[in-house]
Amino acid sequence: MDFNLRLGGEAGMGVDTTGTALGRVFHRDGYHVFTSQDYMSRIRGGHNFHQIRVTDESRQAIRGEVDLLVALDRRTKEEHRGALAEGGVILAEGEAAEASPGTLLIPFRGLAEGAGAAIYSNTVAAGAALAVAGHPLETYLGLLADTFGRKGPEVVAGNQQAAQAGADYVQQHYAERLSRSPPSLPPHGKLLLGGTEAMALAGIAAGVQFYSAYPMTPSTGILNYFAQHAAQFGIVVEQAEDEIAAINLCLGAAYAGARAMTATSGGGFALMAEGLSLAGITETPIVVGLGMRPGPATGLPTRTEQGELWFALHAGHGEFPRFVFAPGNPEEAFYLTFRALNLADKYQTPALVLFDQYLGDMTMTSPRFDLSGLEIERHLATAEEIGEGYSYARYRVTESGVSPRAVPGTPGVVVEVDSDEHDAHGHIVEDAETRRAMVEKRRRKYAGMREEIVPPLLEGDVGPDLLLLGWGSTRGCIAEAADLLRYDGLPVSTLHCSQLWPFPTEPVAAAMRSAQRSVVVENNATGQFRELIRRETGIQADDLVSKYDGRPFSPREIVEATGL
Repeated sequence: MDFNLRLGGEAGMGVDTTGTALGRVFHRDGYHVFTSQDYMSRIRGGHNFHQIRVTDESRQAIRGEVDLLVALDRRTKEEHRGALAEGGVILAEGEAAEASPGTLLIPFRGLAEGAGAAIYSNTVAAGAALAVAGHPLETYLGLLADTFGRKGPEVVAGNQQAAQAGADYVQQHYAERLSRSPPSLPPHGKLLLGGTEAMALAGIAAGVQFYSAYPMTPSTGILNYFAQHAAQFGIVVEQAEDEIAAINLCLGAAYAGARAMTATSGGGFALMAEGLSLAGITETPIVVGLGMRPGPATGLPTRTEQGELWFALHAGHGEFPRFVFAPGNPEEAFYLTFRALNLADKYQTPALVLFDQYLGDMTMTSPRFDLSGLEIERHLATAEEIGEGYSYARYRVTESGVSPRAVPGTPGVVVEVDSDEHDAHGHIVEDAETRRAMVEKRRRKYAGMREEIVPPLLEGDVGPDLLLLGWGSTRGCIAEAADLLRYDGLPVSTLHCSQLWPFPTEPVAAAMRSAQRSVVVENNATGQFRELIRRETGIQADDLVSKYDGRPFSPREIVEATGL
């Protein structure tokens, strides 16, 4: 089974609410679900759509062809008619007597008013959509009770009546045109999870004690989740006045011993760049989530792009070590964010987690997290490392480059930190010898950091004719594109990089040498990942498949772009 539903309308018509609910219904009833959103940067009006892909096996990408288009307004029908798959159906406002082949007309507003209020029109549409999909209504009725229970029994009853009215209308007027009979599946007990939600959950699991941020799409979901659960988990959450304040609040909290985290998007990260350098020279551990969207400047604030890889690698003035991770799905976002928090503490350096709007706002069926192998590792100085009296030196020169980290308030310890270059005790210096020693101390961290590299995920045929390489959210699209190419008998392998710095040079180079042709797939115009590969391995990928219109890839687009 592979069923693709697209729901469209203006902002304010309940597109997101209804799409989210339908995804949850299919998920609860045992199917694998992948959803994505396309929305404009306005509160009302414009054109938004929510896509829900329902399968009986795991899929991690959108599909271009639409089996059922639910049009809450005229524009949706006009703009997306061309995406209908063979045998696809449009569900739109109107009377059954006026329906045409391929279009089922439902009086959304009239049925909603009959249930109590015109605002229930989207609920009528959802009930009708489930009927067209051949899916029972019971789970949706229960979900409506869960969702609207706090608003009182009248609202719950009204929504349930509206959903039932939509489903009944389809059965009464279009029963002979319905042929879909999806399999009944047992509940799978997995999660339906989004990217920003997964990152926030990782922070909670990893012991984040302080989170500050300024709301900026697509990172706001992380702030919202932390704020929602702050009291439950004892986390201090601060909505800062701007991104400069956000990162500096985190640095202050981390200096005081709290595990701290922030997140933003490109414009906000530009403001954080000086704070990132401050973390570098003060050797203060901090994790920054960088949600990428199309720039420059405000660009397309609610769309997606992978345009800030070079920015993440080189942001901040001066030279200092950092980790850069780029998860490919919500499950990976959880584990990599958890890892970033531990490694930032271990090496006393910033760690960046890159994601884009597509990854941040998607939801997908994911395995439950295995917490058995996860431990919170703080790497604070032991009594032996601190020593006796006032001998403690915050920036003691060590072979690994990592100095014993004590926090203010530790008995018998004075922790001196400075944003100027400093000696081992944190006192400002300007002599050349100490400057060289401190730069070399910080650089020596890279030896240990390289041992922590998450190896890229290599899958598929050995010695392939084609190797598809990608990073971040292209993981699922590339994997499915490879499957499509294999159906034609082509030996294909894929390489997904979830750690971009320190770069996994050897495994990437080995994979490229093994393939007859290598193609990099990424959502930007300049091939930033392709250039990073060339810089670090000395090998130039044969081709680049790029997309930079603010929309994610579909697997079919990648296949067509390879020319195969």
